[in-house]
Amino acid sequence: MSDAMLDPPVDASRAELSCQPATAPGRVGDADEIADRLRGIEKALLDFHRRAAHRETVIDRLHEENQQLRAGLRRGILEPVVTDLIRLYDGLVAQANCAVDPAQAGIGDLFASFADDVGQMLDRCGVAVITAVPGELFQAGLHAAIEIVPCADPTLHNTVLTTVSAGLREHETGRMRRLVKARFYQSVRAPDTDDTDT
Repeated sequence: MSDAMLDPPVDASRAELSCQPATAPGRVGDADEIADRLRGIEKALLDFHRRAAHRETVIDRLHEENQQLRAGLRRGILEPVVTDLIRLYDGLVAQANCAVDPAQAGIGDLFASFADDVGQMLDRCGVAVITAVPGELFQAGLHAAIEIVPCADPTLHNTVLTTVSAGLREHETGRMRRLVKARFYQSVRAPDTDDTDT
């Protein structure tokens, strides 16, 4: 037998395949498709985050406007009540200060306690009652001088003598709705004496 008969016949197509690298057909195309899909996902995420940030901005702005509207509505509703409470407070304080007769001391105390109750109502409505203490220094924007009382003591200069009417300060804004009206001391220097002969 010849050697050619012992060797099996060789398939030409199989030999050609064995020389090529073992890569799946179309693999390069699959990688490009995956990269395109990843770019699409990245773009969608960026768009989503941009829209989410815009929504947050709109929500914050609407919340702020809502708070302003609620505060304005509250002020609008309470303003007539606050005005009447201020008048009531001033009237009660005036009545308490009018009771100078010792026989009416109990009535004066009663009016003063009613005034304190109305002051607490004002506080709950957002308005604080501010008073001045004798000896307190004058502060611009807080006090209003109704009367100036001359005095010889320089330590009393620009200090409160007595309070005429309480001031009112808004809690929300810190603005003085009404200044504290008071009488203040003002130091008067004694004229210098000249001992020289005239």
